[in-house]
Amino acid sequence: MAIKVGEKIPSMTLAYKGADGIQEVTTDSIFKGKTVVLFSVPGAFTPTCSAKHLPGFVQNAAAIKGKGVDQIVCTSVNDPFVMDAWAKDQKTGDAVFMLPDGSGNLAKAMGMEFDLTGRGLGVRGQRYAMVVKDGVVKSLHLEEPGKFEVSSAENVMKDL
Repeated sequence: MAIKVGEKIPSMTLAYKGADGIQEVTTDSIFKGKTVVLFSVPGAFTPTCSAKHLPGFVQNAAAIKGKGVDQIVCTSVNDPFVMDAWAKDQKTGDAVFMLPDGSGNLAKAMGMEFDLTGRGLGVRGQRYAMVVKDGVVKSLHLEEPGKFEVSSAENVMKDL
């Protein structure tokens, strides 16, 4: 069952590649006491994710943060090294925190997993964007499979 508006983001520890190598971060430390825009892409370096979804949040980061958002977080079922390479390729800088969900644990815990094994891609996370306040989902824009219509940065900004 997919997470819904009014529900809390699951508590867990994930790993990302920082300046000092692989580091751990908890979802509680990301979301507690903050307003966060969290968006998920099916995969780093994939066409729509690289051409539209992530770039929209990078380009609109200042405007989004100007509306009271503490952090913009991009998650994908990719390992920390892939997410780090993609961040460099996309020049995200400090605009977007890249949160790898290497084993898909966050996607599964939120009911947002998406089985693409038939296409050789394994289990991924669905494409969505949400506004989270103090760990609670305040708005959710979940895409239909293969679509990119409601989870754009421009659409999420309407919720802020």
